[in-house]
Amino acid sequence: MKNRIKILQTIRQGQIGGGETHVLDLVSSIDTSVFEVEVLSFTEGPMVDNLRALGITTHVIKTTKPFNIFIWKQITVLIKERGIDILHAHGTRAASNCFVSAKKIGIPILYTVHGWSFHKGQNFLVNYLRCLGEKFILKNMSQTINVSRSNFADGKKRLNIRNGLVIYNSINTSKFDPHKQYTNLRKEIGIAHDTTLVGFIARITHQKDPFTLLKAILKITNQNANIHFLIVGNGDLEKDVKKFAKQNNISRSITFLDFRNDIPNVLSAIDIYCLPSLWEGLPIGILEAMSMEKPVITTAIDTNTELICENSNGLLMEPGDSEQLAQHILFLHTNKSIRTKMGIRSREIIQTQFTIDKMIGKIQTLYQNQFNLNQTIKHNLA
Repeated sequence: MKNRIKILQTIRQGQIGGGETHVLDLVSSIDTSVFEVEVLSFTEGPMVDNLRALGITTHVIKTTKPFNIFIWKQITVLIKERGIDILHAHGTRAASNCFVSAKKIGIPILYTVHGWSFHKGQNFLVNYLRCLGEKFILKNMSQTINVSRSNFADGKKRLNIRNGLVIYNSINTSKFDPHKQYTNLRKEIGIAHDTTLVGFIARITHQKDPFTLLKAILKITNQNANIHFLIVGNGDLEKDVKKFAKQNNISRSITFLDFRNDIPNVLSAIDIYCLPSLWEGLPIGILEAMSMEKPVITTAIDTNTELICENSNGLLMEPGDSEQLAQHILFLHTNKSIRTKMGIRSREIIQTQFTIDKMIGKIQTLYQNQFNLNQTIKHNLA
C-alpha cells in the first residue's frame, strides 16, 4: 500500500453543496488499491463529518476568503507532512488558497471548476476582478476540469483557458435508484399520497433563487390546487425565506426541512423537482433527481440545458419568471402521465451519459498521467 498515489482533495467548505457532494462521491468510489485520498476543507460542517465517518482522513484549515496568504504556510506544511503527490482543488476558493503551496513543493495541481466565480448579475467591477482572479489561477494549474460544456466554453472565451477539458458531474445510480424501497417521508411530514409534492432541495442562497419559487407558490396557492412544497436545505437566505412565507400566508403550503443526508429518500417522496437557479456549474441536485426518475423544472441557463430537454425530461423557465414557473408546476400537477414519461426519460439519460464509473475512470486516468509526468520531470532534473 506504500506505493499508492496520494491525492489531497481540497474544497472551500464543510457544508453540503454540489461541489462537496462531488468530492464525497469521488473519494467514496476511487480505486483505493492505486490511490490514497485525504481531504482539506476550509470550514467545518456535515460534509467533514460524513468524510470522517467514511474513514477518510480530513483536515480543516479555517478561512472563508480566497487568496488568503495567512494560511498558505499551513497548507504547505500539511502537503509536506502527508506526503501528497497530487493536489486536486474544487472551486475557486480552494484553488486560490492551494496553488502556491503545490507549486512550491513541486506537485501537480488539478482544478475542477464547479461554475466560475464570475457570472451574470454581478456589477462590472466585481465581474472584472473575478475574471482576473480566475485567469491568474488558471495560469498556475497543471490541468483544469470543467463539469459542463458551457462552463468550458465560457473559460475559453473569457479566460483563454489552456490545459482544459470537460468531465461531467455524475451520479451513483445504485444509490439513487427509484426502484429501491424507501421510508415513507410523506407520512413523516403529514402529506397525503394524492397530493402533488414539489421539491426544492438545495442551499437556500441567492444563486438558487428561492424567492422566485415562493412567488410561484403564492400564485398557485391562490388557485387552491392540491399541491404542497418541500424546501430542504439551509443557507444565508433561510430566515428571509421563512419570513416571506409567513408574511404572505403561504407557510401552510410549505414544509421546511434542514439539510438531510437521506436525499434519495427525500427524492422518492416528491413528484416534481424544482431548481430556479440563476447560474450553475452542472447541478448535482438535478442529476440526482433525474436518476430517481423525477421530472425537472429549472432555468434555461446554458448548463441546465445540457441536462434538461424541453418537454422530454422536464420543463425550462426564464430565470426569475415566477409566473412561468407557476404555470409549469400546474401543468405537471394536472398531467401525471407526462410526469411519469419525463421521469423515465431522465433516468435513461443518467444511465447512458452520467454514471459515476465513467467520471471516476476519467479522473483516475488524469491522476495517473499527471503523476507519471511529474515523476519524469523530477527524474530529468535529478
